[in-house]
Amino acid sequence: MSKNSSVKQFIRLLKLKKLSFCSVIACSFISNILYILVPLISAIAIDNLLATKKVVGEYVLDKSIVMPIIFMLIFSTVAPFITALQEKLMARLSEEVVLETRTMLMQKFIKLPVQFFDSHQVGDILSRTTTDLNKISTALLSYFSQLFGSIITIILSGGMLLYYNFALSLIIIGLIILSAIFTYFVAERNKVLSEKTQEKLGDINTAAEEYFTGNTEIKAFNQENEIITKMENLHDEHSKLYLKAQFLNFAIFPIMRFLTQIAFIISALFGAKLALMGVISVGILQAYLQYVNYISAPITNIAYVVNGFQSAMGAFNRALELFNEEEEIHDKQDAKLIKNSKGNVEFKNVSFGYSKDNILMNNISFKVNSGEMVAIVGPTGAGKTTLINLLLRFYEINSGNIFIDGVSISELKKGDMRRNFGMVLQDTWLFKGTIAENIAYGKKDATREEIIEAAKKAQSHHFIETLPNGYDTIISNDETIISQGQKQLLTIARIFLIDPPIIILDEATSSIDTRTEIKIQEAINNVLKGRTSFVIAHRLSTITSANLILVINNGNIIEQGSHEQLLSKDSFYAGLYNSQFQN
Repeated sequence: MSKNSSVKQFIRLLKLKKLSFCSVIACSFISNILYILVPLISAIAIDNLLATKKVVGEYVLDKSIVMPIIFMLIFSTVAPFITALQEKLMARLSEEVVLETRTMLMQKFIKLPVQFFDSHQVGDILSRTTTDLNKISTALLSYFSQLFGSIITIILSGGMLLYYNFALSLIIIGLIILSAIFTYFVAERNKVLSEKTQEKLGDINTAAEEYFTGNTEIKAFNQENEIITKMENLHDEHSKLYLKAQFLNFAIFPIMRFLTQIAFIISALFGAKLALMGVISVGILQAYLQYVNYISAPITNIAYVVNGFQSAMGAFNRALELFNEEEEIHDKQDAKLIKNSKGNVEFKNVSFGYSKDNILMNNISFKVNSGEMVAIVGPTGAGKTTLINLLLRFYEINSGNIFIDGVSISELKKGDMRRNFGMVLQDTWLFKGTIAENIAYGKKDATREEIIEAAKKAQSHHFIETLPNGYDTIISNDETIISQGQKQLLTIARIFLIDPPIIILDEATSSIDTRTEIKIQEAINNVLKGRTSFVIAHRLSTITSANLILVINNGNIIEQGSHEQLLSKDSFYAGLYNSQFQN
C-alpha cells in the first residue's frame, strides 16, 4: 500500500470521530492563540513603561501598564488548562481510532477465507494487529497534536514576524524552507527503516510462537542452544534496524536546533541594530525575539514529529495491507436455504488449485447417497483434507460443481450450509471456558441435560465427573488439566450435541487409546446411522464397512469402490491396506 493510501485511510479514520477530532483542534487553536498573544501584550506593556515619565512607585497605578500585565497573567494561566484538556481528548481519540481499526480488522478476518490463514504466519498477523496498531496510538497521542499545534504556532508566529518586520522575517522563512527539505529526506529514509523494523519484529513474533508451541519437541531433540542462537540472530537484526531508525529519529534534533539558534542570533543582531536606529521599539524587539523562539521550537518539533509520524505510517501500512486481502466470495442475494437436509452429496467434474497455474485436483466426480459412509484414504499430503475443505467451501473450486441434496453449494448461504455439517479434526481445539461451554460450542442454547447426554455418548462423562468442578471446570486448549485424548473426546461430544445430517471425521480417534477407541467407534457407528459421513482415516481397519472408499493420490481420485471391490484387484488401496498388517 502506498504512503498516500495509508494517509488517506488514516484521515478517513479520524473523520469517523469528527466530534473528538474537532474538539482537539479547537483546544489546540485556542491555547496557541493565547500563548501567541502574550509577547504582543508584553511589547505593549514595555513600550508603555518606557514612554511613561512617572516615578517608580507610580507605575503600579498606571492602567496602560497594569492591564497588559493582568491579561498576560490570565492568558498564561488559562492556556495550560486548555492544553491539558487537549491532551486528555487526544488520548481518548487515539484509543478510539485504534479500537475502530481493530474492529474493522476483526470484521475483515471474519470475511477472509481459510486459505488466508493457511498462507500467513500467526506471529506476523499478531504483530500487525497489536504492535503496529499501537504505533498509531502513539502517533496520535505524541505526534499528531504536537504537529497541529506546531503548525498553528508557526503560522501565527510567522504572521506576527511579517507584521513587525518583513525583511528580517525572510531569515526565518528561509529556515522553514531549509528545515522542510531536510525533514522530508530524513523522514522518507526513516519510513523505510521503520517498515523493515516492523517486518523483522513480525519475524520474531512468528518464531516465538513457533518455538513456544514446539517447546516439547525442542527439548526432546536437545535443540535449545540452536533455538537460542536463532532468536539471538533475529533480535540482533531487529536491534540494528531499530537503532538506525532511532538515530534518524533523534539526530534531527541537534541539527534543527543549530539552525534555529543561528536564526535567533542573526535576528537578535539585526533587530538590535534596528532598535538603536529607532526603526523598531524595544518592546517590539523583545516580542520579535520571543516570536523567533516561538517559531524555532515548533520547526524543530515538526521535524521530529513528521519523522516519527512517518515511522508510524510505516507500521500502519503493514496493518492496512490486511484490508487488501481477497475476501470469501459473498453469498448471492437470492441464495437458497436447505431445510431438513437429507445429506445427499455429489462432486461433479470438480477441479481446484491454489492458483490458476497450479491445479491440484482435476475432474473429481463421485456421488454419496443419504446415510452412506464415505472413507477418504491416501498417502500423507495426497489431498484428503483439501477435498473436505472444498465441500465446506473453505476453498472455492476452479471449475465443476458440488451439490448437497441436488443444490449447488455456490447457491447456498455459507452459514446455513455449514450448519448441516459436524466436524471433528485430528488437531483438537478448545477455547478458554467451562467444559460445558466447550461441548455446547455449536449449540449455545443447549440444556445441561443435553450436554451431559452428548458427553455420555462420546465416552467423556466419566472423566468429566472426576474433575474438580465437573462440567463447570475451566479449561483451555493450552492448559494440561486434561489429556490430548480427553480433548479429542470433548470435540466428539460437540458433534453428538448438534446432531447434524452430515458428519466429517478427520482422524477423529487418533489421540485415543485402543480401548476407548472401540467404545467411541461403537458410539460413532450408532450416530452415523441414517446420516451421511466422510471419514478421513490412516488406519484402514476402521473403514472396512464404508459404502464408498475414495483413494486419493497427488490430489486426484485414482480409485473408488467398496472395501471388498478394491481388495479384489491389484489396487493402490490393496497395497496400502496389506502394508498395515505386515510384520
